[in-house]
Amino acid sequence: MTQPPEPTQGTATNPENRGGAGGSSGAVRLVGHDGPEAAAAGEHVHHPGHATGHVAGPPLSVWLVNVAVGYDARPVLEGVNLELPAGSLTAVVGPNGGGKSTLLKVVAGLLEPWTGTVSVLGGRPGEHARAIAYVPQAEAVDWSFPIAAGDVVMMGRYPRLGPLRRPGSRDHAAVANALDQVGMTAQARRQIGALSGGQRRRVFLARALASQPDLYLLDEPVTGVDNATQEDLMAVLDAEARSGKTVIASTHDLASAAQHFRSIVAVNGTVVAQGDSSLVLDADVLMRTYGGHLLFVGERAMVLDDAHHHDEAPAGVIHHHEEGSGGRPR
Repeated sequence: MTQPPEPTQGTATNPENRGGAGGSSGAVRLVGHDGPEAAAAGEHVHHPGHATGHVAGPPLSVWLVNVAVGYDARPVLEGVNLELPAGSLTAVVGPNGGGKSTLLKVVAGLLEPWTGTVSVLGGRPGEHARAIAYVPQAEAVDWSFPIAAGDVVMMGRYPRLGPLRRPGSRDHAAVANALDQVGMTAQARRQIGALSGGQRRRVFLARALASQPDLYLLDEPVTGVDNATQEDLMAVLDAEARSGKTVIASTHDLASAAQHFRSIVAVNGTVVAQGDSSLVLDADVLMRTYGGHLLFVGERAMVLDDAHHHDEAPAGVIHHHEEGSGGRPR
């Protein structure tokens, strides 16, 4: 995988033609470049793996410089600077409406930035769509659609099939393997809406696995599930990252982020901080990220935040929560 000679430059497409410098004043911990101030000022920002080659480690899967983006005339993220190398297992944390989902959509190529530079898997956002698996929040899915769990997983193979091809033995094998990885082989013929919340999450992760991507983008993949399901799904994602795949997942659960992820990106209108998993124990970072949503009890910080978040609330949303617990898939 190589980095492009010229990553995508975002254009100011929103009604107010806003720039991204306004969000660059936060305390940002970034690896491998001179920081948001240099980007905002238009100075050259060194990009490991870009043009000169990345000699310090694996090539970058995701690179954003001074990115601004929003919905209609409302900015959600500004001054975003971010670098994530291949093989990363990264949690995106932050308050409700802070821009976690929006950041994933920009990387997935689903949302065009107003300004800034974006490179994903060495190309423009969306250029390598077949190598990206994007899993939205559970609330964004129509669970009443009459489709079996196994057919949902097969949808992960469609980009590789083309418009006229039917699934072959290799596709069926990939689906069977993905279902087995998430413990859902026995549920393959059940209608997706008849499954529990945890089982649905397993099926959608299986769909992502079946696509055999280089980059996973998951929006709240383990929110609302029981502990057994969370441990199972995170074990699968950890294995994917260790094999060289890049995994980026948003979460509201700081304890899970510290336990299961190797790096953290804290987001609230911009990238407030980036570092290893110990970042969620940094009181200054948490205060800058959550502000009034943070409660200190002695030396421990507690986030007073709803488990669900939407940067832009979809219409007709129905929330589903996991019921019960146990060692078997739910």
